Amino acid sequence: MTSISPVFETRCLSSLSKVFADSDLLDTQINSGTALWNEVYSFQVAYRSGTLSRFLEVSVKSELKPYITLRSVGLAPSDMPTFAQTDDDYTRTTPGLYPDILYPVEQGVHAIPHQWRSIWVTVALPSIAAVDAAQDKKSFAITLAFASSEGTHLGEEQFTLEVLPAELPPQQLIHTEWFHTDCIATQYKVVMLGEEHWELIEKYASNAARHGVNLLLTPLFTPPLDTAIGGERPTIQLIGVKQVAEHTYEFNFEKLERWIAMCERVGILYYEFSHLFTQWGAKHAPKIIAEVDGEEQRIFGWDTDAGGEAYCAFLDQFLQELVAFIEKRGIEKQVYFHVSDEPHKEHLEPYRQASEILKKHLGNFAFLDALSDYDFYQHGLVDVPIPATNHIEPFIENQVEPLWTYYCCGQYVDVANRFFGMPSYRNRIIGAQMYKFNVTGFLHWGFNFWYSQHSLKAIDPFRVTDADCGFPSGDAFVVYPGADGPLDSLRWEVFYEGLQDMRALQLLEKLVGREQTMTLLEQDLQEKLAFDQYPKSLDWLLQTRQRINAAIADAVVLA
Repeated sequence: MTSISPVFETRCLSSLSKVFADSDLLDTQINSGTALWNEVYSFQVAYRSGTLSRFLEVSVKSELKPYITLRSVGLAPSDMPTFAQTDDDYTRTTPGLYPDILYPVEQGVHAIPHQWRSIWVTVALPSIAAVDAAQDKKSFAITLAFASSEGTHLGEEQFTLEVLPAELPPQQLIHTEWFHTDCIATQYKVVMLGEEHWELIEKYASNAARHGVNLLLTPLFTPPLDTAIGGERPTIQLIGVKQVAEHTYEFNFEKLERWIAMCERVGILYYEFSHLFTQWGAKHAPKIIAEVDGEEQRIFGWDTDAGGEAYCAFLDQFLQELVAFIEKRGIEKQVYFHVSDEPHKEHLEPYRQASEILKKHLGNFAFLDALSDYDFYQHGLVDVPIPATNHIEPFIENQVEPLWTYYCCGQYVDVANRFFGMPSYRNRIIGAQMYKFNVTGFLHWGFNFWYSQHSLKAIDPFRVTDADCGFPSGDAFVVYPGADGPLDSLRWEVFYEGLQDMRALQLLEKLVGREQTMTLLEQDLQEKLAFDQYPKSLDWLLQTRQRINAAIADAVVLA
């Protein structure tokens, strides 16, 4: 800890610490770390003042400065940080202010008397080729300094980052965080799919891609997700539809073409076409708008029987043209289809019927759905089942391939998640878990869901973080709507660190084999790693990643 002024304190911390304004710092000071080239490395510098100090200047000195971003960790309110039941691995379960939002620091930061706050330091390391790095490890000093608005030096911290002679390989995991395109238009008050909306969509898709999202929810029609039965979300529809006669339609794919071109620009590799039947049972059609006699009308929705003649006729025509579009675009291996989200055992027959309707035209494409009942897979109704992390065991035991998983608000006991009230290591551990079990894909429903539960109304994400007491804070979104685009949360940054852990483990496996990699991963554990069993320790996770990095460096030297 360094202090120049007797009333100003600083301390270096890892990215896994949560700095609460109303409590002392409990985590050990950390002033060094290791990383690989092509990795995003983060740490924090906490600070506290005995007096009110506004518009402090924060500066950084380092040879790595071109790759460093500084952000201030802001506080977000939580009325409902948990459900009634919890386990013993929550940092807090009380309502209050939680460190979460990452704000830019260009305008300076404030030090409020006797409150700890922190600066989030991100080092986005380039590739080896980009810096022509020699094949040896390099140590870089990073000095973060605070000064008053008058220029008086208040305090500083130095962090040493050792970059090892290896490069983090590309991500193999297929990763989707459901992208709520309508929420962007609603929040920014712009015309749906107008030019301002398209600009914002690209900024948010780019943010998602930088954080490891490579499969993007693509709204062919308004996604029937988290919508009250009989209710509607704002219309977001990429497919133009014109009804030219009863049960006869023409389709326009121009907006879908624009969407795919945008995804290619920002680095999205796969397209997850929105669900073609309603959530929780597949009993109805999604909302679909068409031009009818020169006017836009809703032609399908909650009043449409999923297996009825009208919707089946529509799908027969639409899917035939969609397949032709996919084939012409050459993206057959990059698309995934959905039937219905989160069906339960009682929905087996309607799900089967809906699946059969779609597979008449889409039999050569992959289908995936979030569902945790093994029967759906056993009956051959879905190619890629996505069980929740607390229901994945039957899928592991039966060696389902490819193995995917997801979590959402329902995974609040014994498994990883990223609620406000959970420690950050519980967020990051998912990477090591997915590596161990050879997980191919991960899904989460909440990249930017800025509505109340069931989409009854829009909310202000800076004030309401629990979907109007629908889900624990931290479940519904990982980015905030900044003035010109997304603001990250520390949860989003930490989750990406978990994905990088997975990539590092895969690299080590390539160098020394899976058996040795697993030994290094689990060597300090009394119980083997599982989705419902993980070390409840910040230090273990940091030390394990250091150990993996050292093994990679040793293997590279010997190669």
